[in-house]
Amino acid sequence: MAFPDDHTAEVVSLDKRRRAAADADTPGGEVVPADSAEVENVVYEGEIVDDGQDQAPGGEVAERPSRPLVPWADRPADDVAWAVTQTALRAGWTVGRGHAVWVRRLVGAATYSTYREQIRAARAAGDPERLAEWVDKYRAAKADRWDRIGSAPRTVIAALQVVGLVLAIVLAVLVVVGVAVAMRDGGWTWGTWWGFVGDMLAAVGVLAQVVLVGAVIVAPMAWLAAAYRAGKGETVPQWLAAPGDADNEAAGVVVTADTVVLALQHLRIPELKRAFKDGWLPKFTTRPVRDGRGYHMVFELPLGVTAEMVCDQRPVLARNLHRAEVEVWPADAEKVGTGPAGAVDLWVADSGALSKAAPEYPLLHEGTADVFTGVPAGVSPRGDVITVPIVANNFSAGGMMGQGKSNACRVVMLGAALDPLPELWVHVFAGNGDFDAYQPRLARYHRGATDDVAAAGLQSLHDLYAEVGRREDRLAELGAKKVTRQLATEHADLRPILALFSECHELFGHAEYGEEAAEVATQTLRRARKTGIWLGFDTQSSRADAIPPKIIELVSVNSCFYVKTWRSNDGFLGDGSFQAGIRATELRPGRDRGTSLITGVSDAPFELLKWYFVKVDDDTGWDAAADVIARAVAQVDPRTRVQTNAEPPKVETRDLLDDLDEVLGSERVRLADVPSLLRDLAPAWGPYRKLNGKQLGERLDELGVRVPRPGNVAQVDPAEVRRVIAQRSTADLDREE
Repeated sequence: MAFPDDHTAEVVSLDKRRRAAADADTPGGEVVPADSAEVENVVYEGEIVDDGQDQAPGGEVAERPSRPLVPWADRPADDVAWAVTQTALRAGWTVGRGHAVWVRRLVGAATYSTYREQIRAARAAGDPERLAEWVDKYRAAKADRWDRIGSAPRTVIAALQVVGLVLAIVLAVLVVVGVAVAMRDGGWTWGTWWGFVGDMLAAVGVLAQVVLVGAVIVAPMAWLAAAYRAGKGETVPQWLAAPGDADNEAAGVVVTADTVVLALQHLRIPELKRAFKDGWLPKFTTRPVRDGRGYHMVFELPLGVTAEMVCDQRPVLARNLHRAEVEVWPADAEKVGTGPAGAVDLWVADSGALSKAAPEYPLLHEGTADVFTGVPAGVSPRGDVITVPIVANNFSAGGMMGQGKSNACRVVMLGAALDPLPELWVHVFAGNGDFDAYQPRLARYHRGATDDVAAAGLQSLHDLYAEVGRREDRLAELGAKKVTRQLATEHADLRPILALFSECHELFGHAEYGEEAAEVATQTLRRARKTGIWLGFDTQSSRADAIPPKIIELVSVNSCFYVKTWRSNDGFLGDGSFQAGIRATELRPGRDRGTSLITGVSDAPFELLKWYFVKVDDDTGWDAAADVIARAVAQVDPRTRVQTNAEPPKVETRDLLDDLDEVLGSERVRLADVPSLLRDLAPAWGPYRKLNGKQLGERLDELGVRVPRPGNVAQVDPAEVRRVIAQRSTADLDREE
């Protein structure tokens, strides 16, 4: 199709944008053959924009500096000659590649390669049903071919018999007509009739010659056109590629086996280069197929090359495939379960697919959720909805600040709120109001960076741990193995309890409560799986004082947003994740905000998750979750505790001086012996559990209690303790007056 010279560049630019949009929205499920890479011809409609304008995103017309276009007639002769030569060479190259495609198809058909590949894939995947199915298809195809070969002579003989019969019938008709004409009075003579028949046969012969000459002329042209079409999707050498060439552009969009082989040949792996030099070519257990908004394939590697080597070369592999690094995800196929040992599982996203926003939250206007089956979290690059399992699981979210951790927790808790059964607790150890709109549906809600909020969080952990023990006894009493939805519906005391600890680094890093909180949380996680109790954590840091490694080891659903280092990556996703190719370091800060790597939500080792976004307005305080929470409160089970019917949590507080007054008699006691007396008095009080004499002495000094040291042995004097208590009481009375 020709365009006026003045608009050529604009049309090419518009066409490229149209192609990128179309490729990104290609529906899943289409198989892209590794041996052909045919691309369906698409007609793009668009407006031709004038020189001084261009289309801005969203369809608006934006001004841009005009640039002069040189008409072909005014261009140097050398440029024109080279452009014509390049076009001719490119056409010849495409025709040659088309013939190569035909040869590969012919060889594939002759060797039953499609059936063999499917059989290898089924055998590698350990799928006996699929293996038996393809073996039967393979045997049926071979039997059908031999039947066709055996019946070929009979077919030829039958065709000759038909031709002979037709000729005999035609001759008989001519004889009968000739006799009839000759016998007619005044009609043609017998010789005249046969002369007429001869003239007709001569005319038919002339017509046949014309058709034959036309076929001789047209057939090669049609052959070349068909070969050009077959080779059109193949990669064109760079020196033959024209600027804006649609075929060359498609090479960066369509992923074929040849594309992957070319990309592998240019990886910086010496062993792989030597294998290619020796004539090795990868075997594709699964050829490149459309998989959502990308391509999936599995291929084997040569001896001496591991999948981890390819994973380490992901930046180069992505460059070779014309993709951003975050759009290319190689993994060990044997560990993933998609191929044999020594194979690579590779998923390549469409260009720009990961930059698309997630769809609207599906439960924003209607619907309910079920925490026993999971709540909707977002979509994968393939476009599949990903749900986060809740009951019998736990959850953690980590990553750099501002990348979407709080929104992820909001999405999880919003889905849980739409289940009428669970009781929800939220502790936010910061002053933000991320969960203020959720408060009517919550049974417990504390927020702030104060010691009181940290103490309330610790108390909730103790309550959860005690509840785990009670529920274990209750399940044994009912003869049940674990809490199910039916049990939770019938027994209000077995309703799921979901407790979120947001910005948990403030709790676990607390000087007084942190160590105890980590210990209680760990013990609860170890026993809570069957009791319907769920714990969730989010934090900015993977340091041990922000979220202890022993907690990450026990959490079953780990979500990691962008992090800077492999240590942070493994700190949130588990040891060895980075080496296995599960790398949140490859996410792009800002651009991939709201996207995380998440484990434990599917059979795959990880998923790339674009989280739904529950909109908020930081200026006005408007929160889209408020309407959802109102709907959730209206449908909540009457026996499920929410903020309106929940009793305020009882946070235990103790006074060190009052406790000393109670445990001390009238005689002095060695300072080192006093902590054990305090533990006997309040065994469940965290600050006393690991208190030693030195720490107690420092605390008494802060309170103004003098600690005498007769014989260089520190002692606690009950009289001195009671003096400070009386002094404090007097001071309190003076303040009241």
